[in-house]
Amino acid sequence: MSSRGSAYQKAVAKLYELQKFGIKLGLSSTRNLLKGLGDPHKGLACVHLAGTNGKGSVGAMLEAALMRAGVKVGFYTSPHLERFTERFRIDGKEISQGQVVKLCKQVWQVVDHREPPTYFEFVTAMAFALFRDQGVELAIMETGLGGRLDATNICEPLVTVITNLSREHEDYLGKGLANIAFEKAGIIKPKVPLVHGVTQPVARKVVEDTALAKGAPIHRRGRELNFRRNADESFNLRGRMWSLPRQTTNLVGRHQPINACLALGAAEVLAEKGLPVTAGHLAQGLNEVHWPGRLEQWPTEPGQATLWLDGAHNPGAAQALLTSLEGMRRGRKPLVMVVGVMADKEVGKLLGLILPAADMVVYSRPVYARAAAPEVLAAAAPPDAPPGEIEPDLGKAMGRARILAGPQGVVLVTGSLFTVGEARTILSGGTSDLP
Repeated sequence: MSSRGSAYQKAVAKLYELQKFGIKLGLSSTRNLLKGLGDPHKGLACVHLAGTNGKGSVGAMLEAALMRAGVKVGFYTSPHLERFTERFRIDGKEISQGQVVKLCKQVWQVVDHREPPTYFEFVTAMAFALFRDQGVELAIMETGLGGRLDATNICEPLVTVITNLSREHEDYLGKGLANIAFEKAGIIKPKVPLVHGVTQPVARKVVEDTALAKGAPIHRRGRELNFRRNADESFNLRGRMWSLPRQTTNLVGRHQPINACLALGAAEVLAEKGLPVTAGHLAQGLNEVHWPGRLEQWPTEPGQATLWLDGAHNPGAAQALLTSLEGMRRGRKPLVMVVGVMADKEVGKLLGLILPAADMVVYSRPVYARAAAPEVLAAAAPPDAPPGEIEPDLGKAMGRARILAGPQGVVLVTGSLFTVGEARTILSGGTSDLP
């Protein structure tokens, strides 16, 4: 290992040690870190993204459009699939290991050990320092958990986006959709336009009442922002300013026109704010966007089962996966799922949704402390689940699934982004930064 690689591994290992402080909702520690760094968030133009699912896809679409417009764009996202460096992108490229080492040193120098930051607070401070130091013109900031007390909520956005809401992380965000909506709506800023795709009446009322109270213009999917599917898998987009007929996107899934609709709404606001992005740039970006691990088809040799990776980790993401299965299979069968789920998720509900769609299942797990044991998954499977096998080693599980699927079948690795991340590492022969 090179000295730089060694320094990088040590820096990332030290960062992971901060996970012992768990999740701490609140902004005081982040404010203190950023103050020590010279408040890099101040004056940094941002798009702030919250929501249960789709944040990354919307952010990646915007990133691609802004790159086409010639805007120097930063993208901060979580979690990473394989490498810690994935969390920070500038103009579509993840940063180097050397940059991570430098940023870690910068932030550690201003840490008050009487108030140790959480892992996410520290990493968020790294993102703000990076984007300032690299002269980013617009930063796309994705929340980690919730919104109101999320470390990213220190940013100063030009537009806020709330993708959708479902019941998740209720131990932190409160029980029920109204409480979750209250926390997500915490990213809304006075007079800053809100683009949202919240559909449930109780949640939408909370979000829109918050926006109205703050004088934030509301751009809602289904009202100011619309899409219509065409018979040939293209879709038409229509916003307040732009109409984009017969669009396609590089991202697979029947839910992607919904994400494109929200990206359209955010891009229109950015254009109104003076950024040089146009409808044409958005159309180009939709066809060039790359967002791995979400309905991603992995290359296979002729005569092999097709292989798909999707990090569906909650019921909303599982529903999006199910609506896209027919297009993924294209008549091929059997469908063999390799499933690995985190133990703190709604395991029974998630398996109850996705497993009946499979013909066979292999229960497995990534090498990650939070992962549920395959035996636990098998025991939690619904009565109508297909025949299943247990293989704790994820690489062997994928190999077994390929045998079960045969040359005409489909293998789908799903259940968690951690499972998909480890699968990508195994398939590519690379190395992972996951703890």
